[in-house]
Amino acid sequence: MIQKYLRKKNNKNSGFTLVETLVAISIFTTSILALFAVLTQGISNNNYVKRKITASYLAQEGIEYMRNMRDTFVLYDPASSQAGWDGFKNKLTSSGCQLANGCYFDDQNLNYTNNSQPMAGITLTACGASCPTLLYNGATGKYGYASGTSSGYIRKTGMTQISANEVKIFSTITWTHPSGNYSVVFSENLFNWIQ
Repeated sequence: MIQKYLRKKNNKNSGFTLVETLVAISIFTTSILALFAVLTQGISNNNYVKRKITASYLAQEGIEYMRNMRDTFVLYDPASSQAGWDGFKNKLTSSGCQLANGCYFDDQNLNYTNNSQPMAGITLTACGASCPTLLYNGATGKYGYASGTSSGYIRKTGMTQISANEVKIFSTITWTHPSGNYSVVFSENLFNWIQ
């Protein structure tokens, strides 16, 4: 009789009950879902950082092009450096860079074999309502407006005249990410440094 009682008691305590099994499954499922959420957020953050770094490089490139254009006008104008500085400012204002919507530049017409004016071929165009999207050419690895696939980046260049011998250049890159719209703005003051 005691052996029967012990067998019944042991049978009741052996194995998992249905409730214990459900609790174990729910804890396991919750931990797996939390892991997936962390991984997904990490991948999303990684993609955002990659896009922001590219946007920063494109904004800096806009500043570099404007600085190089200033240097070309000031150094290589046959009349004088002041005439070159005035020509640089006139090119910016005549293309609408000083307006609220800014302008964009296209470097497709650069002529690097022309030693006297290598940057004079940059085309500056007013943006109008909005600037066009930069295209990425996978074969050359360059961003531009002539060929390639849409990069999702929009570059706008702007100018504010500070004084007769100083202008402030802005280069703004905007893009859309699944978490929202973002922008990077770089600026630099350019001077008529040869007087």
